[in-house]
Amino acid sequence: MLNSANNVLKSYSTQDTGWLYWHWHPDLYSGLLIFLGIYLLFVGPFSHLVKSEDDPPVNGMQVFSFSVGCVVMLFALTGPLHELSDKYLFSAHMAQHIILTLVVPPLLLLGVPIWLLRPAIKSALILGAVKIITKPLVAFLIFNGVFIVWHFPLFYEGALESHPLHIAEHLFFMATAVILWWPVLSPLQEVPRISYPAQLLYLVILSISQTPLFGVITFSNSPMYSFYVEAPRIWNITALADQQTGGIVMKLSWIAIFLPAICIVFLRWYYREESEGRPEFRTSSL
Repeated sequence: MLNSANNVLKSYSTQDTGWLYWHWHPDLYSGLLIFLGIYLLFVGPFSHLVKSEDDPPVNGMQVFSFSVGCVVMLFALTGPLHELSDKYLFSAHMAQHIILTLVVPPLLLLGVPIWLLRPAIKSALILGAVKIITKPLVAFLIFNGVFIVWHFPLFYEGALESHPLHIAEHLFFMATAVILWWPVLSPLQEVPRISYPAQLLYLVILSISQTPLFGVITFSNSPMYSFYVEAPRIWNITALADQQTGGIVMKLSWIAIFLPAICIVFLRWYYREESEGRPEFRTSSL
């Protein structure tokens, strides 16, 4: 009887703490190292290959932002959050997706100097395509369409059961998220940011755009994903409660990210209008 109790405790302990381990994923670590290494080389010793004499050098905050973006991406795709996402909790998987779409892309965009991207748009065809897909309405539809479709049970569970498909899912999320953030964070003059009033409207609409998906996930009477129904239970959370928590995580995360973004854009707009409206600023700029 004592042995049986010990076995139960051991099983419970393993189940509830197995997600704490950091696992080595050579493809992920090497890929991110190469990605960050290329960036550091071309904003550093190889910058003369892409930067003209008139271009400003990369500043410390840009390098910091890009590097933090890579570290946050690593955190989201490996370690405890990754283990919880892939084996135990839908809510953890939702948190992972929020990080990959609403946190990492802005950090990367803020870290890229103008001259580092210009070689990629030398082709008129590529520049034209970029201008089309980064129009606010198009960017909005691309990202939200991809995000919603990947949450259909067929594709969502398919990604959980297939490692290559899971990688494709994350790449789709991050690529379309860069497009989503481009109208407010574009580093390129050739494909500039939209005006401040338009940015405010865009961000407000984005902040509520996932409400239908939130409603379906949060107010469903039964779990949508059989993968998490069959997953080992952790912390005594039922599959339905986990799914509802995931919906709440999504909604609160969108509010927590877009509300500050809206405030920042409003303040930038206000201070620009203030500076342009004061005679001393107008005189000094002549």
